[in-house]
Amino acid sequence: MKKDSKFIPFALPDIGDEEIQAVVKSMKSGWLTTGPVTKKFEAEFAKFISVDECLAVSSATAGLHLALQAINLQKNDTVLIPVNTFVATAEVVRYFDAHPVFIDIDFDTMNISIDYLTAYLENNDTSNIKAIIPVHIAGQACDMDEILKLAKKYNLFVIEDAAHAFPCKYKNQMIGSLQSDFTVYSFYATKTITTGEGGMLVARNKKHLSLIKKLRLHGISREIWDRYTSNKAHWHYDVDVLGYKYNLSDLCSSIGREQLKKANHFFNKRNSIAQKYNQAFKHLDIILPQQKREDDQHAWHLYLIRTKNRDQILKFLKEKGIGTSLHFIPLHLMTYYQELYHHKEDDFTIAMKSFSQLISLPIYTKMSDENIDYVISSLIEACSL
Repeated sequence: MKKDSKFIPFALPDIGDEEIQAVVKSMKSGWLTTGPVTKKFEAEFAKFISVDECLAVSSATAGLHLALQAINLQKNDTVLIPVNTFVATAEVVRYFDAHPVFIDIDFDTMNISIDYLTAYLENNDTSNIKAIIPVHIAGQACDMDEILKLAKKYNLFVIEDAAHAFPCKYKNQMIGSLQSDFTVYSFYATKTITTGEGGMLVARNKKHLSLIKKLRLHGISREIWDRYTSNKAHWHYDVDVLGYKYNLSDLCSSIGREQLKKANHFFNKRNSIAQKYNQAFKHLDIILPQQKREDDQHAWHLYLIRTKNRDQILKFLKEKGIGTSLHFIPLHLMTYYQELYHHKEDDFTIAMKSFSQLISLPIYTKMSDENIDYVISSLIEACSL
């Protein structure tokens, strides 16, 4: 088949003049690192998701790392995570020489399976288990009520990996405003809003929040903005914990503030694309993503389909000039974790079945109607072969 001349990338950030001018304004201000713009971004994001306070960080990976540091994760502790997630969810656990325990997924949602999670907790020694990290895959909220019940029963922390989940709702509540101990968002270039690189962390416990505020900037007792703008003895600070360089700059935050203003518009566009896809594909022999509960709000960060002839369709779409991806290669297949834990492929049967059928289609706000129609017609053609 001759390759089509057009190319539709898998994802593109939607950056306008507003973001560009905001960055220019920040640069002209003379304050480039974490400062007043970041503080405004934190406050505006907190208001958007209906929480009192949140902290901007350099990435979602950094946010997850800081959350685990705040709960004092120790060597040989374990953290329960879905096997179907990006590698960052597991790697932050290994930073502590602790162990991510992979849990199989629910086939319909591709989120962590409550049944498998419950079975693991009921049939294993839980004395070293410290936390659960549920991941809201593609922007579909996990079954948080059940996860929180299990966490309470076994005295575990809950750290929501919300890298895909903005703006996402679980039973009409914004992800980030639930009773979890932490929620961590990503603003990577492909996410629903972006700062290029960056993330946001929510913590319910004020002591955790205060600790993370220090940890994200070398453990220094006063923030840079305070030290350089205060009329008091601004030169003095202390370090009483070992910290990291995980702060977000005002340059990035200036982009984030403008993106946040557009968040609902962006969501409406992605939701519209998802509904067009659902309508166009409903008669095809493929499994479509669906919102799990009527009172949820799927963020539609990703549009994931499952099909029996996955590789053939991927090849066809590539030849048609359509960018696709896979979310995700199950972590137990990765060489590092294979060598460390000696998992077999069939240890996680649901994740493997899902992965063997999985395709991620483009769903981003800069897609034109022509782009959307082309993806639709191409997939229909691919499924007819």
